[in-house]
Amino acid sequence: MASRPFKASEGAPQRFSRAVRLVRHAEFEAVYRGGGRKSSAQFVVFYSANGGPRSRFGISVKKALGGAVVRNRIRRRVREILRRNSSEISTGWDIVIHPRTSMTRVAFASIETELLALLRNIR
Repeated sequence: MASRPFKASEGAPQRFSRAVRLVRHAEFEAVYRGGGRKSSAQFVVFYSANGGPRSRFGISVKKALGGAVVRNRIRRRVREILRRNSSEISTGWDIVIHPRTSMTRVAFASIETELLALLRNIR
């Protein structure tokens, strides 16, 4: 079977680019100090208005959740949820997501449902 050349319009990867990430410590601190907080069984979400055209996200995973492999898996799962559902998340917010310990034992679908419910309630 011959392979087809890749076309950008056919499944081009969506990236969690630097433009939609909180990177610097000062950006995280500004969210912690200047905004609100929502929590659920699997997540604590901190948020602050940024006045920009898009929302930016930071993911902070404690070492208590496990080794590097476990923490990176958690980050990948959260990024995938954000990537797949970016159109459902309101714009103009800086959001920091803290997964809780119980998240490591829960199915992806329920994690996705719970995180999206929290993010939809940010106003």
